[in-house]
Amino acid sequence: MSGHSKWANIKHRKAAQDAKRGKVFTRVIREITVAARQGGEPADNPRLRVAIDKARAVNMGQDAIDRAIARGAGSNEGDNLEEITYEGYGPGGIAILVETMTDNRQRTVAAVRHSFSKAGGKMGTEGSVSYLFQRTGQISFPPGTDEDRIMETVLDAGAEDMVVEEDQSISVITTPASFPQVLEALQAKELTPAFAEIVMATEVSIPLNEADSEKTLRLLTNLEDLDDVQNVFHNAGLSDAALNKNQ
Repeated sequence: MSGHSKWANIKHRKAAQDAKRGKVFTRVIREITVAARQGGEPADNPRLRVAIDKARAVNMGQDAIDRAIARGAGSNEGDNLEEITYEGYGPGGIAILVETMTDNRQRTVAAVRHSFSKAGGKMGTEGSVSYLFQRTGQISFPPGTDEDRIMETVLDAGAEDMVVEEDQSISVITTPASFPQVLEALQAKELTPAFAEIVMATEVSIPLNEADSEKTLRLLTNLEDLDDVQNVFHNAGLSDAALNKNQ
């Protein structure tokens, strides 16, 4: 059976985001608007701070960032956006979480359900798989990055853990609250990660063969293409062979 590389999964997710830059901009603007609705300056609002960092990471201009903050903080324009997380199952019984922001709950749930059924998945009830996931800061570096420099930087900055994966990629784990300061500490040392986001992470991974990995990738793509979807998380150990075919 093909291997299941943590770094291959990270690379695939980053490549998918880069390929959909216009959609990424829309999602980041939504996130900034909703985060700004909670009030406070970025220094006092960790969610807003992370959203602004994400916007800068995709080269969004400061004017666009400021407009999104103003919409959320100064008007009711973001008030009609509702945050809903849907849960479901994919090939091989993998768990999938779909985070959405929507102004029409019926439209969104119908689209999510259709995407699951079209690709052989199935929606679950609230709580059916979410217990497997925990909101976590994840900062990833490719194989060959200086392990010692990363370790001394992130531990002083308040990271929870640093893991050298089997493929020699490096994962830095943080709490959502400490994520911004750990990322800033790394950047100050000119240690630029390939991937840095707050994600719904799980320690329970289900390895998939190539056929089920390809089915899963189609399902994930269908979900990620939906206009109301912000993030899709899963616990599939996708095969490297399937990931390579989809690059």
